[in-house]
Amino acid sequence: MNHEKYMRLALLQAEEASAEGEIPVGCVIADKNGNVIATGQNTRERTHSALGHAELSAIGEACRAIDDWRLDGCTIYVTLEPCPMCAGAIINARIPCVVFGAREENFGSCGSVIDLFSERYGHSPAVYGGVLEDECAALLTEFFKKIRK
Repeated sequence: MNHEKYMRLALLQAEEASAEGEIPVGCVIADKNGNVIATGQNTRERTHSALGHAELSAIGEACRAIDDWRLDGCTIYVTLEPCPMCAGAIINARIPCVVFGAREENFGSCGSVIDLFSERYGHSPAVYGGVLEDECAALLTEFFKKIRK
């Protein structure tokens, strides 16, 4: 699959989140045929919920789209390295491939803080980090610059 193509779609989700005052994180899930079956973006501020992460939204939508909790054959694209909660959801949904953009030095669970996918959970997805990393990181940097003003 063309990881950059799908990461650009995730970046569009992140930009929409930013326009709504959310931390700009976006997510796309593609099935084994390359069809986008779900999208997600951060909604924590809008929903006042700690569960409002882009990955959780997209995973829920993907499960409904295919009518199964197992997302075998899917690839999840997210603009920011998944946190522990989202990594757990990825493991539980059995997503076989994770692609992320920017590293998350404080909560990243694909190697920045911990690599939860290398632990003995019974499911270990392939992980590709740094896809369009500069663009993903720049979106976050600009968002936080605006917040601080």
